[in-house]
Amino acid sequence: MKTLEDYREAGSDLYNRLHLSTYPIAIQYIQDMDEVPEGVIRPSIFGQKLSLCQAFTQSRRWGTHIVMTSADNFCTPATAFHGWEEISVEDLIESQVRQGWHSDIEAERRRIEGGLNLLKTHEGKYCGFISSPLPETVVIPDTVLIYCDGAQLTHLIHAVSYEYKHVPLSSFEGYGESCIKGGYAPFVTGIPQIVIPGAGDRSFAGIMDHELAMGLPAFLLFYVLDNLFKSGGDMNIGYPMRFLMPTNITETITPGFQFLREKMDEKK
Repeated sequence: MKTLEDYREAGSDLYNRLHLSTYPIAIQYIQDMDEVPEGVIRPSIFGQKLSLCQAFTQSRRWGTHIVMTSADNFCTPATAFHGWEEISVEDLIESQVRQGWHSDIEAERRRIEGGLNLLKTHEGKYCGFISSPLPETVVIPDTVLIYCDGAQLTHLIHAVSYEYKHVPLSSFEGYGESCIKGGYAPFVTGIPQIVIPGAGDRSFAGIMDHELAMGLPAFLLFYVLDNLFKSGGDMNIGYPMRFLMPTNITETITPGFQFLREKMDEKK
């Protein structure tokens, strides 16, 4: 059984070895507010609301420990998808039709009914989550969410699929990527997920253009660390990446280079 300190050390190790620009996030899903440790911030206590992806930004960039429930979350579709409030499928579909995300009501029905089927095994069991910077986490996580660049994501994929037992299986739609795909889906399915941050992520949470992410069932964090940079052996591309560089180049590669070389040689 891994301890809180095990997760903190693993979070620091991952942060340092991959040179991540922000902290990995520990996410724990809660069934009751009594589970929330002291010192964890709740936005609604201060008369504020955030989106779930904004809570992740608070944790990974500012080191904030934060709890999010329906009362703390202004992104009501995310609340509905997590099952934190009782809402009909028809009302959820109608809310998305009014947003205009997809072509028509049938497109939204296909999207939402498929998504709810994926997540319904945990429907109604949880009322929120705690988001905490992994190197200083105050909770044992259910999911670890790692924001990264493309090269760092390549290493994470190599590590988690090193024995080809835990290969990420992801679909993409550009909405609900961080909160559902990055947080909830790995917890529910036990399968790592690749995240391409969506419209809400980028407009609300300040996610950079270059940023991607991976959501891991928390038990795979240690597996990833065990296998990090092993793929390819001595040929591993490393981080910072080791690129193949052309050799045997001379000044003849461009007319200008050659002209100056000849002038320099004339003066010798």
